[in-house]
Parts: sequence; C-alpha cells; structure tokens
Amino acid sequence: MASPLPLRPFSPSLPRLSVVLLLALCAPAWCRFKGFGRLHALGQQQLREAPEELWFPQKLDHFNGADDRLWKQRYFVNEAFYRLGGPVFLMIGGEGPANPAWMQQGAWLTYAQKLGALCLMLEHRFYGKSHPTADLSTDSLRFLSSRQALADLAHFRTVMAESRGLTNRKWVAFGGSYPGSLAAWFRLKYPHLVHASVATSAPIHATVNFPEYLEVVRRSLASENTECPTLVKEASDAVAKKLQDPKTYDNITKDFNLCSKLQVQTEMDSAYFLETLAGNFMDVVQYNEDNREFEGVVGTNITIKVLCGVMGDRSLGDPYARYAAVARLMMDTFSMKCLDASFSNYVRDMTNTSWDGTAAGGGRQWIYQTCSEFGFYQSTDSPNQPFTGFPLQYQVKQCASFYNISAEQVAEAVAQTNEYYGSYDIRSSRIVFPNGSIDPWHALGITQDISPDLPAVFIKGTAHCANMYPARSEDLPQLSLARDHVFVLLQQWLKQ
Repeated sequence: MASPLPLRPFSPSLPRLSVVLLLALCAPAWCRFKGFGRLHALGQQQLREAPEELWFPQKLDHFNGADDRLWKQRYFVNEAFYRLGGPVFLMIGGEGPANPAWMQQGAWLTYAQKLGALCLMLEHRFYGKSHPTADLSTDSLRFLSSRQALADLAHFRTVMAESRGLTNRKWVAFGGSYPGSLAAWFRLKYPHLVHASVATSAPIHATVNFPEYLEVVRRSLASENTECPTLVKEASDAVAKKLQDPKTYDNITKDFNLCSKLQVQTEMDSAYFLETLAGNFMDVVQYNEDNREFEGVVGTNITIKVLCGVMGDRSLGDPYARYAAVARLMMDTFSMKCLDASFSNYVRDMTNTSWDGTAAGGGRQWIYQTCSEFGFYQSTDSPNQPFTGFPLQYQVKQCASFYNISAEQVAEAVAQTNEYYGSYDIRSSRIVFPNGSIDPWHALGITQDISPDLPAVFIKGTAHCANMYPARSEDLPQLSLARDHVFVLLQQWLKQ
C-alpha cells in the first residue's frame, strides 16, 4: 500500500532509486526504490493459509483497438465476508508485488466484515508477477502508465462483475500512496464503474521538483526533538565537505562500512552517496510507527525517536560520527554486511532490462513512471531541510540515462498528468482522502475538505498509510477515530 508514489520502504537487497515513491496500497508494496513513496520491498509473511493466485486475461493496450494482444494479470479474492447483495471492495496494487497478506489483514477487511463485502486485489501491470511484455526495455515500458493501469481496473471490474453476477453491486476502490492516487482517479475517470473510493496518502498533484518532502522530514524530526534536524544537517554538511577531499575516502569507507572503497569521480557519485545516507532518515520518517509487521516488514522498531536518540548521543562522537552510527544501525537491522554506495552499480542495475534483474522488483518500472508521468523528485533544493548534495538536476539526469527522456520531456509529462487528472482541483464525489501529518507525501495530497462529498481526514502524528494497517492497542486515539470516520462515510455512501 503503502508509494505510493516518488513512489517508498527500505529494502537493502535492492538498489536505491533516485526518486521516492509510493505502494500498492500502501500496502502491497513493495520495492524500495526511491520513488513514490519511497518504495519498500516488503517481505512475504507466512500466511495462515495463502490465498490462491488467480490470473485475468488483460489487454496490453487499451487505447489501440487494433491491438488485440493479451497477457495474464495476477489477482486475489477473499469471499469470507461476502453476503448476498453486499458491496465489492477492490484493493489496487501499486509499484511492487501485490502482497497477499492484505487479503487477511488490514482496515479494509474490518470494513468488509461489517458490510458484507467481497474483496478483490488486482496487481498493477509491470509489477510483481504481472508481466505484460517479455522484458523491461524502454520500448516495452511505453505500455506502463497510470492511464493503462486505470483501464486495467475498468476492464477487470467489468468482466468480473459480469462473470460473478456483480453488475448491480456497488464497487469501492481502496489504495494507499500511488494506488491511493489510482483509487481517486478511478472514481474520477470511471464513475459509472466505481461507487466510492478511499484514497489514502495519495499524491494528487504531480510535480517535477518535490523539495517539500524533505521539509516535512525536517518538521517530523523536530517534532521529536527540536535539535535533531540541526544535528542531521551538521552531519550531512560534514560528509559533503569530506567528499571534496579524496584523502578522506578511506576513512569514509571505513566509517560507513562501504562494500568497496568510495569512488567520487562525478557529481552523480557524490549525490548518490549523500542521498543513500539521507534515505535512512527519509524512510524511517515516512513509515514512522506504522503497523507493518504483518506484511513481513523488517525494521519497524526503528522510529524517529530511535534515530534522533542516536543523533543526540554525545558519547558516539561528533554529529558526523553519529550519522555513521545511524547508517550502521540500519545495516545491522536489515542484516547488511556492507553498504553499496556505488552509483555505477546502481546504473548497472537500473539499465538491466531483464525480468531477472535486481531492479525488476519495481525500481526500473517506478522510476520510469516518475520520468514519464509524475516527477516527485525529492531534491535538496530547499534551504528549509537538513540534507545536502542531491539537487533536482541529479534526479532528472537519470531519466535521460535510463530511458532517453529529457528534462523538457519530464516537465511536459508532469504538466499533462495534472491537466488530465486535475491536480488539487479534482472534481468528483464520494472520495475520502486520509493523510498523516508525519508523512512527507501529505504535501502533495488533499488535507482539507474540497466538498462534503470529497472529504479529507488529516491525522496528526501518523505516517504513510497508517489508517490502512490493522488496528492495535497502542494506536493514537486520532488514528482510531480516523478509521471509524472512514467506515461511517462508507456506510453513508453505500446507502446512496
């Protein structure tokens, strides 16, 4: 579920992407590439009884009637709560493998049990096991877009309704992060097919440069300890200064336990290293205290409080030494023997077009979507944030290197996305937009009511997609109230 985005969680086994993002629901996500939601590669939890993988014959190109090619799209079904005449809940997959754990847990299943809903989850094209093409070449990726994904949902919904006798049932779309955006846009573009949508942590506005992400990271760190972002800035600045002197590279390699001696031959090399270190804080802030353990996610015990505790520990040395201690803590948490901070290795992985490649888990695909549709580049261009060294230019250059998409084309694609979906001026009905104040993605979302039929639920003190996760006793009262409020809205809307 929880991208999406620029859109994502932390997966030490996958290369870092240069854009953050978002998740199949914030949930079925996924791969951790810097992308929409800083993506996370979530582990697959041992399920009580794994739901059966089902396959839907899907069209390759919905916008070319002369192209009749088909491929198999993965989906899951949970009929446990369905009562005759009940609604149909459709969980939308995102920028990573659809995680079947969501067919057994999550707030949406609590709603389904109370409302007698049939539950379906459709994996997003080009992610997980849903492979529309033979490879991930740029020519193949032209079939990867939010518009094709929405058309997948529309066709799936139409055929499933006809085959299962659900044509007259009310359908409700759910999604978190990038899939949250899709949930809102599904209702916007196909109102005759979906009755209502829950668009959690959904970035609704596309933007090439997204420096506000790191501004929210600063505020979220400061909410724990006002000195914390200042110490992080001192540390990040110290690393950047050391990178200017090759004589320090041996020490940096040792301090951060790099897999190979640090090599900085271009600004891209230094930017990648600085972004990798900043990513430790970005990921933890985005998913701070979210109840993600049921997905098989590692590291949920590392919170803003923990990171700021390390940064404030004078016994570890100066802020630079504490910054290195955070990096080692993250490596230990994810059982990493060393940190691969090589930009050349990253480029190698990102330009591998095979489905067997390291970045095929979602990284190459998601970054393509940011270049061709969304932007979402979390740069250090704002002075009101604690990091340094990875400006917008560093992010956009990767579009040209990986997909031959120029900076001008990225800007035009982002403008077209906002023109097509309406950005913040979305005009529809029966869509609720939950967001958390800690989550950096709320800066691109709907945090105030647009109308009575387009309400926002802004949850203070919570992070990315928090309301989608299973309830627990330690949840903040406002988080519990938010889940209840969404349920009341669904009750009301299903009566309409």
